Amino acid sequence: MKNLQDVEESIRKKFHKELFTKFCKALNDFNLIEPGDKIAVCISGGKDSFLMAKLFQELKRHNKFDFDLIFLVMDPGYNQANRSLIESNAKELNIPLTIFSTNIFENVVHIDKSPCYICARMRRGHLYSKAKELGCNKIALGHHFDDVIETILMGMLFSGQFQTMMPKIKSANFEGMQLIRPMYYIREKDIKHWRDYNEIKFLQCACRFTEEASDMENKSKRLYTKKLIAELAKENPMIEGNIYKSSTGVNLSTIISYKDKSGNLHTFDDDF
Repeated sequence: MKNLQDVEESIRKKFHKELFTKFCKALNDFNLIEPGDKIAVCISGGKDSFLMAKLFQELKRHNKFDFDLIFLVMDPGYNQANRSLIESNAKELNIPLTIFSTNIFENVVHIDKSPCYICARMRRGHLYSKAKELGCNKIALGHHFDDVIETILMGMLFSGQFQTMMPKIKSANFEGMQLIRPMYYIREKDIKHWRDYNEIKFLQCACRFTEEASDMENKSKRLYTKKLIAELAKENPMIEGNIYKSSTGVNLSTIISYKDKSGNLHTFDDDF
């Protein structure tokens, strides 16, 4: 890893347009941060969440308005090598971690049906709970633009539904808590470029399932979708942007049916 000064300088200069500008644009477009917020910046150990932490630190340095940060790491049962890598990277990057442990991996490792979905729900619940305990009103996750468009296409291809990964969500189970995604506009290739430029080794995947089944990633729907989008983009460079735009200008008069916030079904024939 390059020294801390160089890493931070790269965000301010070399990658300013690709990373910090898009980070701030998402904050502004979706009103993700307000004065007085206390945000739990959730760090999993990978490139996305660590970059998000550095972007928040850079935003804090500008001191445009008052808000507080806690850099929160939930250990779901990492092996010692993975946990040590997270801790050493945080130290090198000058990110003060608040770490708490859970036994999520132990609880889901023997589940046969939808273990990844259950694991994700449990992790989210623990993060909300700890963040609320620490006085936070928001948790920030490091999902990026590619995650967003992959989610849109995955829903259509594998679930028969049109949905997207929202830039912010109100928690249904933790009153007053919100989830925000400030890296919503940032491309994964630019995150990788920043990582490689600064010679940083981040945690790739610490999941027990991938440790025990090395080919699981190759079978995942997300990886399939990622490869499909990449192939389509070779023929049409507008593909990725168009997938995203499909979720931003939906004309309900051209939709056969849809559900409102209360779950009520409406069809085109209602007003035909």
